[in-house]
Amino acid sequence: MSYAAITGWGKCMPPAVLTNEDLSTFLETSDEWITSRTGMKERRVSHVSAVELSTVAASRALACAGLDPRDLDLIVYGGCSNEEQVPNSASGVQVALGATKAAAMDLNTACTSFCYGLAAATAMIRSGTVRNAVVIGVELISRYMDWSNRNVAVLFGDGAAAVVLQATEREEGVLGAVLGCDAEARASLRVRGFGCGYAGHGVTLGDTLWDFDGQVIFKRAVAAMSQASTRVLAERGLTADDVSLVVPHQANLRIIEAVAKYAGVPMERVFVTVHKYGNMSSATVPVALCEALEEGRVRPGSWLLMPAFGGGLTYNALLVKWGDRVTPLGESPRTLPPVTETALELVNRIRANQDPHGRSKAGLTAPTFAESLAVVTG
Repeated sequence: MSYAAITGWGKCMPPAVLTNEDLSTFLETSDEWITSRTGMKERRVSHVSAVELSTVAASRALACAGLDPRDLDLIVYGGCSNEEQVPNSASGVQVALGATKAAAMDLNTACTSFCYGLAAATAMIRSGTVRNAVVIGVELISRYMDWSNRNVAVLFGDGAAAVVLQATEREEGVLGAVLGCDAEARASLRVRGFGCGYAGHGVTLGDTLWDFDGQVIFKRAVAAMSQASTRVLAERGLTADDVSLVVPHQANLRIIEAVAKYAGVPMERVFVTVHKYGNMSSATVPVALCEALEEGRVRPGSWLLMPAFGGGLTYNALLVKWGDRVTPLGESPRTLPPVTETALELVNRIRANQDPHGRSKAGLTAPTFAESLAVVTG
């Protein structure tokens, strides 16, 4: 029987740091207000494209695995941040890597995109469709953030990370997966302005308004991730005591603590990055995994639990059996170009094209959610 081992990992974090104090220069907020509600102190703002972030992360993952890009069979680009609708972003990564044999697909399930992509690529390897794959989690949320909306502007950051999967006869990699969607509450997290529903309404890049019901999201995120975690462990015949490390989606420190409590895992066995990177959507789990490996928190043969939750409202819990190797085989020379602006300067440049309500100077005229839903449902 074939399995899909994780043999490489790499991250690419933009160097520009946006602090809570920076946010307080244009929002009615403070470091204490943000930290007490979210656990966040900083987040990153990218000066390059999401494809470039992804390419650097994937290059580092391939070097870590000792795999030539020309031997790749599949690239999965997981995230909401696409350069264009057509062509897809994964094909841009394929060109940049020189992975000429690789199929390339984008996968968007919001914050769960990396985990869904990891499950999908694992299944393709186990079925024999491909043998080697790169799965990327990436977001460039700063470019379409509503920077006038305090409820969301303080939460999100940019970043990317990737893992390499390779076929093996050893029983390792993703060995359990629970995927689901709490679609009844999908309107609680919505970015208005992108998509065919807005075409022909004079909407341009930056014309976004965010719907974000924090209370609904908190309750449903905790319930979904907790229940999925319990289920995936039970299906494998394991308990919380068997989990060496939880690598969760980093949406909010309170959510992480609540999920850990319900799952029965103490916080000392939960890896947290939310304080320094904020919520990077689909990039949070792979970035946390890379840093857990860098810090020696992942041991050979250990069980890792990866719960996540995102817009849709999608959720998952993956159970990963780690292999023998926890150190890279090599390093990639690929890196980002230098940044010439501070994170606050980058954000202020984006804000300059938005009106006081977060909309671009062209204005946002598009169907309401109810109108859009009526079209979809008839």
